Amino acid sequence: MRISCVLLTMGNRPAELRRAITSVFEQEDADVEVIVVGNGADLPELPDGVITVRLPENVGIPEGRNHGVKAATGDIILFLDDDGWYRSRDLAHHVAGRFTGEPALGALSFRIADPDGGPDQRRHVPRLRVGDPQRSSRVTTFLGGACAIRREAFEKGGGLPGGFFYAHEETDLAWRILDAGYDIEYDADAVMYHPAVAPTRHADFFRLNARNRVWLARRNLPWPLAVAYLGTWVGITLLRERSATSLRAWFQGFREGWREDSGPRAPISWRTAWRMTRMGRPPII
Repeated sequence: MRISCVLLTMGNRPAELRRAITSVFEQEDADVEVIVVGNGADLPELPDGVITVRLPENVGIPEGRNHGVKAATGDIILFLDDDGWYRSRDLAHHVAGRFTGEPALGALSFRIADPDGGPDQRRHVPRLRVGDPQRSSRVTTFLGGACAIRREAFEKGGGLPGGFFYAHEETDLAWRILDAGYDIEYDADAVMYHPAVAPTRHADFFRLNARNRVWLARRNLPWPLAVAYLGTWVGITLLRERSATSLRAWFQGFREGWREDSGPRAPISWRTAWRMTRMGRPPII
């Protein structure tokens, strides 16, 4: 199966970007096409063989990645953050074997390891009950910058929701992939490196996090589940956050999620919701 790797960059990490590209080109027993998308930014000098896409403005993470997929020819799409890199030279070969041998496999979420040798960050394991990060399992979502997706599943799921800009776009696509009948797995043997960073470093983290949760529910869930899902997250947020500034931003985004257009609504089936529940994460949390 042909493999393409899409890297999205703002052009402000040229050394890290080159490291990421090198880790892709060093993959053994697999020929991986590399596409670098400049998201509203000029690209630095890149190695020969890299396909480049220059977007005139920052269109956000999901739409930027969608542009990369359009330029790709692979049957399998790898998404890699520009400050991440692959630890093993046989990752692409491993991924190709998984998708070749499992026709129902729609996406793989990778294990993210600390390059400094620290413990794996539990928040990168897409399970409600995280458990051991080195244990693989079926899951209901994946990590956007550390994953592989079957192109057919990506297209049947409608691609990433471009309007989200940042936050929860992977879950939106994951739910649609599951509803199309595919499986998603957290593969602890597929490992990449990424420095430990806090998601709250993004200025609009709390606002977009809340707005996109509402959009996620409006677009994908039957209304009884949508109400339960959003009610659960209001409660979790009130329990977790102690900063009045963060809470104001979150509830501002929550209001925007109801007032603004979330895009086309295509609720998952109740059968899919039950399947997600049996995998340990019902779509109410």
